[in-house]
Amino acid sequence: MTVRAGIYGGSGYTGQVLAQILARHPAAELIFATSNSHAGTPLRRLSPAAPDVTLIDPVTAPVDQIDVAFLCLPHGASAEAALALLEVGVRVVDLSADFRLKDASTYAAWYHAAHPAPALLTEAVYGLTEWARPDLPAARLVANPGCYPTSILMPVGPLLQAGALTGTIIADSKSGVSGAGRAPKQHTHFVEVADNFSPYGIGQSHRHWPEIVQGLGRWQAPAPELIFSPHLLPVPRGILSTIYLSMAPGWDAAAVRGALDAAYAGEPFVRVLPAGELASLAHVNYTNSCAIGVAGAGHMVILTSAIDNLVKGASGQAVQNMNVMFGLDETSGLL
Repeated sequence: MTVRAGIYGGSGYTGQVLAQILARHPAAELIFATSNSHAGTPLRRLSPAAPDVTLIDPVTAPVDQIDVAFLCLPHGASAEAALALLEVGVRVVDLSADFRLKDASTYAAWYHAAHPAPALLTEAVYGLTEWARPDLPAARLVANPGCYPTSILMPVGPLLQAGALTGTIIADSKSGVSGAGRAPKQHTHFVEVADNFSPYGIGQSHRHWPEIVQGLGRWQAPAPELIFSPHLLPVPRGILSTIYLSMAPGWDAAAVRGALDAAYAGEPFVRVLPAGELASLAHVNYTNSCAIGVAGAGHMVILTSAIDNLVKGASGQAVQNMNVMFGLDETSGLL
């Protein structure tokens, strides 16, 4: 079986990485990649490592020739594209935030606009692949998780499920500059980022905060209180989250590591590190892996979680979801 794929928004970082993954995928074929601003431009001119594909205007995209569409579009635009694609029978993996939040009023509060397709919110499968696997084969629409949420939910989920935690969760997260997207912004210029390290959207003000809380609520209702503090690292890619957890009676670092080992035994893209080893960007960059380290700190446990924001945090997880949706080897095309 060959899955025929199209990319909407192929000129951005996630679109470029998707094209690279699909080009080496043994059971996928990239039929087209679109761009509003770069139509007619070879993708390799924007990204030398990209496959030899010329970007096209989305209006001319041959949707009748694809089985799945990856949407690497801004919020709002992505939902509108998803509506049109689903109507003609194309399955959708959305890399924007449009279908991650299940409540339309929550979306409107955080994105300052009414949701373009609220009827689809309950249908969309939240594609944290290791946890969504049973729902993916039948899914028409998959909401690919955000990068920060992936780095936090992957290590914390099994512990909430096991009843190991009590009190507030504090997630101190750092992202490479590519997490801000390809469009130039003053605060992501080289001269602003180099020799600097800065927080932003701390506390409960970053748009990923409600997504993380919603995800935590999957394992514990109501969700525990979350303090989320993202930072901009002066590196191109990668996310490192340091997560501070108060443990329930009877839990310590060894028990936490055992619970994580049991939860992710046999998972190809999750690595629970040996005692004494902490996760770093070097464990994961350019791969679809999540590395998790565990350290004890008195009555608390500190987790370190690392992913590549463009791969496991975006395009790689999107392909991982596609693989499960279409019954392919889950590791196909992924490192």
